[in-house]
Amino acid sequence: MTGRLAEKGLVILDRDGVINKESHLFVKSADEWLPLPGSIAAIAALSKAGFTVAVASNQSGLARGLFDRPTLDAMHEKMRALVAAEGGHIDRIVVCPHGPDDDCSCRKPKPGMLLQLGEHYGVSLAGVPVIGDSLRDLEAAAAAGARPILVRTGNGRDTERMLPVEFAGVEVYDDLSAAATILASAWVRV
Repeated sequence: MTGRLAEKGLVILDRDGVINKESHLFVKSADEWLPLPGSIAAIAALSKAGFTVAVASNQSGLARGLFDRPTLDAMHEKMRALVAAEGGHIDRIVVCPHGPDDDCSCRKPKPGMLLQLGEHYGVSLAGVPVIGDSLRDLEAAAAAGARPILVRTGNGRDTERMLPVEFAGVEVYDDLSAAATILASAWVRV
């Protein structure tokens, strides 16, 4: 089944460190899920600018038993409600529930979740912006043929300092708001 894309196409966001505050102890509840300044308004701005917004997120806390699926769903309901209150919409959320040693095809840096979104929408990921704060986000985007974008929030500053040569020219923005502003203003129909 394919979804319907908005006029400007798809943009894919990582969650932790891009939309909400990162925690090395894991975000384990809706109460702990706290949006980064400007991130909710940025998602709403992307929606209003004509983008379909999707989220692709590694959630190994499920495999580690730190939270269950209903708790994760509550975090996502909170995120969606905040975005909706700003007049925006998150169309689809995909997660990898596996741990780092599970050797699945969906856990970033593998491109499985991104490819799943491309298949859902029936589109090539060529040129689709994928915004993340870690090297694994950039690697997954590159493996899927998408457009990797790094933000300096979350782990982004450390990632930027240690970027390997193959990502030397990657787009880097201070936060999701700055990236959204550029995407919304620079989009040209191909």
